[in-house]
Amino acid sequence: MADQNPRPDGRTFSIAHMTHEAFARRMEKPAVILIPLASQEEQGPHAPMGDFMLTQRLAELSAEAGDGLSAPVLPFGHAEFFRAMAGGIQLRATTFTAVLEDILTSFLDHGHNRLLIFNGHTTNAPLIDQVCRKLRREQGVLIPSLNIWQCVPDSLWTSLYGEEAGRVRGHGGEPMTSVYMHLFPGLVNAKAIRSPAPRGTVFGMPIGGVSGSRFEGLPVQIPLDCTEVDPAGMLGGLASLASAEKGQAITNHIVDHTARLIRHLSRFDPQDALRSGPIPQGDKS
Repeated sequence: MADQNPRPDGRTFSIAHMTHEAFARRMEKPAVILIPLASQEEQGPHAPMGDFMLTQRLAELSAEAGDGLSAPVLPFGHAEFFRAMAGGIQLRATTFTAVLEDILTSFLDHGHNRLLIFNGHTTNAPLIDQVCRKLRREQGVLIPSLNIWQCVPDSLWTSLYGEEAGRVRGHGGEPMTSVYMHLFPGLVNAKAIRSPAPRGTVFGMPIGGVSGSRFEGLPVQIPLDCTEVDPAGMLGGLASLASAEKGQAITNHIVDHTARLIRHLSRFDPQDALRSGPIPQGDKS
């Protein structure tokens, strides 16, 4: 994906667009490198399956705003319950963890340890944790991870959706539909937007989602496919309240929040973050 708004000075914040010599020059002053992770899976009947496009673009914008760098996005994630929908590409857990470890060690092997995982697919989170803990044990480096869709604060939800703020969130709903409308408006079919279907039962208990139900008010884990929750893969939320204007507000928040985090992390040594304070500005060797 090419930079949509290249800078007048020609500077890029996407590693994919750099020569290896340009990357080496840039890293003479160590930069925080975003590692974008996402998925290719259904997003309801109105939105494209390639949500990795959103993660990649948000990573590029965040890297520019925070004076960091963005690696290319890993476009495939792990979510077994989406295999029921044709067109998606799901990695096995072992494949995902192996690929992520290889991506991270490709930078660590060269001493580039200021890494921030920029995760746009929530189901990746437990596997990301496994890999980061493994690398901490083996290499002593702390690699933080940011779930970009979970860093939208309640105050912004309320300001955008008012009393409906608690109902709009969910797979196939918000915030991704609005962000699609803002960043890739030509790919959203607003006429195809629909609300989630009524949910059925399993073992005579109400279906709560892909991970289970409730018995006597307490949770029971039951492995369901997305189509068993909703034929169109609408796992919650309301896309009908989406708009490009809301998408711009959400995009701006994610970019600004990530940029501040990038600048904050750049002041610390990832191999001594628990014991040392911030690195004095001007001394990031």
